[in-house]
Amino acid sequence: MKLKSLISRIPEGYSEGFYNNRKYSITRTDFNEGKSSKIYAKELGGIDFISLNYYETKMGELLKPCEMPELKVITFLKEVRIID
Repeated sequence: MKLKSLISRIPEGYSEGFYNNRKYSITRTDFNEGKSSKIYAKELGGIDFISLNYYETKMGELLKPCEMPELKVITFLKEVRIID
């Protein structure tokens, strides 16, 4: 699955979701007409967090996790369940 599809599953602005049976506050901010995104998720009542920057470039998609493994970020994007 393309990264853009995973990122678009998270609404722009503030939302909440469940990941690994824990609740997270999630903020997604888009830039450059939607070609760049920043996501920050914080476990509510815990210490875990997810932080990433995403860019669409002429060369393709670019994912820049912030101080964490790329696999952690991709797994979060695939498995988080947004609360409506």
